[in-house]
Amino acid sequence: MYPMHEPGCDAEPRLKKRVVIVGAGGYGGAEALDLLLGHPGAEVVGLYGSSSRGSGERAPVIEEVFTRFRGRCALPVEAADVGSITRLAPDAAFLATPHEASHELAPVLADSGVVVFDLSAAFRLQDATLYPEHYGFEHRRGDVLARAPYGLCELFRDRIPGAKVIAVPGCYPTSAILALAPLVRAGALRPGHRPIIDAVSGVSGAGRSPAVKSLFCEVSLQPYNVLRHRHRPEIDAYAGVATIFTPHLGPYDRGILSTIHVELESGWTQASVRGVYAGAYANEPFIRLLPSGSWPAVADVRGTNYCDLAWAVDDQGHAIVVSAIDNLVKGAAGQAVQCFNIRFGFSETTGLLHGERVTGVSAAVTGAGR
Repeated sequence: MYPMHEPGCDAEPRLKKRVVIVGAGGYGGAEALDLLLGHPGAEVVGLYGSSSRGSGERAPVIEEVFTRFRGRCALPVEAADVGSITRLAPDAAFLATPHEASHELAPVLADSGVVVFDLSAAFRLQDATLYPEHYGFEHRRGDVLARAPYGLCELFRDRIPGAKVIAVPGCYPTSAILALAPLVRAGALRPGHRPIIDAVSGVSGAGRSPAVKSLFCEVSLQPYNVLRHRHRPEIDAYAGVATIFTPHLGPYDRGILSTIHVELESGWTQASVRGVYAGAYANEPFIRLLPSGSWPAVADVRGTNYCDLAWAVDDQGHAIVVSAIDNLVKGAAGQAVQCFNIRFGFSETTGLLHGERVTGVSAAVTGAGR
């Protein structure tokens, strides 16, 4: 029999899916824990770090690592170990781990019957030969790549049910693909045109490991990895078009704002572009199409799983499309929970709407999305 209650986390094992989080000491893992603690269909039974710990070293309790969990969860953050994870008999594992760690851990857990939601890039690119160049390791699990759906629910929802490993999309790709894919699929882009994506991310996108450029007195607005960012192949593959992508570090903690320049085929207008987005996202609970003249802002999506979209088209067929997401929610943990809901048959919004009450973002939507 499973224990009826794990320390610090409310539990109803007969009604909930047993969940573990690996990488709980990072921003993405902590965000996943935050969401899952409020999810009526999830019981968090184990937390793990993404790296090993010295022999005899005490495992820190999660409320010591992130004090916002005081009184909410008192589970220790154990050293990651396949044996200790599988002994908990989890239904699902959220991996907020380095790419190489997920590459090794996800297949083993999946083979043991655990459904894996991988927040790393280990299984996002279908071509294994791209990994040495873009991620610095040789991918040896082409068998898993072939079966792991890309978990961008709005576009690939039908691939998630029944999957053993779900590749949760990256934050920059989410903001770009949701903006571009409907136009590409509708044949709206001028042939041969490469959309130009300028995207700005908050500092949390760089992870929690200390670095000089992330210090309060050092952070600034600046581009990085120009013409060589590892997320471009992911954007191109799932948006369906080759792009020019330039990421920027912004002087704020969380959120991504992407400004995308697109050349449209003759005859496309502001209204016809709206028709494409409305048709693509009319029934999507987390896509908000803004009215003409309103523009997305990271403050409006903070702490939520929403993607806000807006655009303008000039008389020469040049369109500017802007998207905003929270990189830690829709760009990571919230998207993983959305996939969890689909995979296990919960309503897709389960556990994902409480954030708007915390941040003060209204649930009202202008345009499509409800």
